[in-house]
Parts: sequence; structure tokens; C-alpha cells
Amino acid sequence: MQGQIADSRAKHLCKGKPVPQYSSLTQFLAEGGVALAKGPVALIFVEDDVEVGTTLRHHFDCGFKDVVAFMPAAFDLPEDVSEKVHRVHYDMATDGALERAVNAVIKAAPGVWLYYCYNGEYLFYPFCETRSVGEMIAFNVEERRDTIMTFVVDLYADDLGAYPNAVSLERAHMDRSGYYALARMKPGTQWPEERQLDFFGGLRWRYEEHVSEASRKIDRVALFKAVSGLELRANHTFNMPECNTYSCEWHHNISAAIMSFRTAKALKRNPGSSFDIETFQWHNSAAFEWHSRQLLDLGLIEPGQWF
Repeated sequence: MQGQIADSRAKHLCKGKPVPQYSSLTQFLAEGGVALAKGPVALIFVEDDVEVGTTLRHHFDCGFKDVVAFMPAAFDLPEDVSEKVHRVHYDMATDGALERAVNAVIKAAPGVWLYYCYNGEYLFYPFCETRSVGEMIAFNVEERRDTIMTFVVDLYADDLGAYPNAVSLERAHMDRSGYYALARMKPGTQWPEERQLDFFGGLRWRYEEHVSEASRKIDRVALFKAVSGLELRANHTFNMPECNTYSCEWHHNISAAIMSFRTAKALKRNPGSSFDIETFQWHNSAAFEWHSRQLLDLGLIEPGQWF
């Protein structure tokens, strides 16, 4: 396995005082100010026990100042990250769990840059092998942008017999084509929203008969500045239209990708789809190289004016 996901246990061993652990979201908001004092902060939402450690290590490697894991009390954290991660006991099985937590953190951390994803998801952005997420945000701020658009690119194991949950970092594959965008219409009208599109592709497009219409989009504004009144909605958009735009008015801006096993896991876990899928491989599958260069070459992320 290449790139940032390589096991870095020695690098992440904590030699200082362990960070606090929190029994609930309420306690975290009341007592976890140290984690939200200065960004960027990564909020990782743990739905199952698959690749929790690699997800946390990857986002530490990206340069996030703090990483907060919202996860059920029954799950264990790997020893090498347990003393660095702000762990919040949190039930992800309830409807709206992600939006409630993200919106609560937005209110508690005005002015702080936040990022959110699930376990088994990995942030990649232009030149991430040599530049930190903080450097990308700093450039984005210079362009007077408070958000960075991200696209969820599905990953899947090439051999479901060997990896029945569809997850393998060493054998991860992705679709190299089949991505498209449609105009996003203003609610109740036939007029398009300015600089907003609905993006589709990957496994949710190829297996759309098994995916609800509300869950088919792959765009997610996962990197953003918390401001007063901002709220995340269930469809991964915000209540402030400008925060949902993919670029500013005068040129293209930076975009990033979240490489995600989440859809593949769900399709294999769901009895309604699992037995219909013997393999996710097709003629446009490609091994994921765990490097931003591949995503830039495929046009899945955009450097904008950042060189």
C-alpha cells in the first residue's frame, strides 16, 4: 500500500499527556474547548469497526490540528492513536446523528475550519503528499472562500471472495470514469442555482437501483469555516447557498476528494444488494495508487490557482 495510509504507529505514539475522553456530545461541547480552539479540526464519525485506526492516522498525517472521533462506546481505539484522539461516545445509529453533531460543533466553534467524514474514508487534495491541509485552507482563504468542495470517490476491493466486506487498502480500486454533473435547481422552480451542481458517479451510479435517490449524490462540502447561523442539512448541503458553490465567480477553486469504502460496505452488507453483486470490477476499474497525482490526472480534484 502506498502513500499516506502506510502504518505509522511509531510516528503517532503519544509521549505527552493523554487528551480527554468524553462520555457524550454534551460533555464534549461543555468541556472540549481545547479541541475546538484552533483549526483545522477533523470530525470522524465511526459507524462500524472497519479501518478506524487508518482513518484517524491518515487525517493526523494531513495536518489537522485536532481529530475528534464520534463513536459508540463498544468500539476500541488502536493504542497508538487512543491518547491523541478526542474520543466522544456517540450513537451513530440514530437518524440525523451526523448533522446534529456537526451543527452543534459549528455553534461551539465559530471561525474555526472544520472537516467531517466517516471511518473508512480518506481525504486527498492537490499535492497532499507535500502540503498540509492547513496550507490548502490558507490559500483558499486568500481567495476569499470559506468552503472547499469535496467529492466522494468510491473505493472497493477487487476480490469480494477474499474481502467479503469490500474493504482492502492494499487491493483498493476505483472507477476512472462515469462521473457527471447536473444543474441543481432552486427549490420549487425550474431555475438553476448559481455555481451549484449535483455530482454523480461511482458505485452509487452503477448500482443506483439499490441506492435511494436522496443518497446518490457524491458532492459533499466537507471542509468549511464555521460561521454563525450555518447549518448542515441531511443531503450534505448547507443552509447558506454560497457555501454550496463549487467555485467563486471569477475562476475555478481548489477541490478535494474523499476516497471512501462506505458505499461498497453498505452494498455488501445489505441483503437486498449483496447477493446481486459478485464483483464491483468493470472495464473502467483502476487500482487506486493512494496518491493525489492519479486523482488530478483523472480530473477528480482541481488545483485551481494553487501551484
